[in-house]
Amino acid sequence: MLGLDADRLRADLNRLLAFLFHQGILDEQYLQLQQLQDESSPNFVSEVVNIYFHESEKLLRNLRSLLMDREFSDYDKMGIHLNQFIGSSSSIGAKRVRNVCVAFRAASDQNNRA
Repeated sequence: MLGLDADRLRADLNRLLAFLFHQGILDEQYLQLQQLQDESSPNFVSEVVNIYFHESEKLLRNLRSLLMDREFSDYDKMGIHLNQFIGSSSSIGAKRVRNVCVAFRAASDQNNRA
């Protein structure tokens, strides 16, 4: 019985991944990340994605803090946080997040707070 449940779970995961690729949420970098997972590190992808989410929360808090400051003028600092977000999103294949960060960075480079 466990084999059937595992097969069903694997099929569900494959459908979810296909949907995420189709929607442009993930890109081929995620597939490369999956290829690094093997018997010696069976939870590699999960661990990397969890680290990404944890670090993303920190970056979002930092960005929010900068934007909440009414006297904000440190676009260079914002750019540093955005570059980190772009890099980490690219490394796990989070295509849509990366694209939003690139657009955010372009606005930041023009000192466009809006």
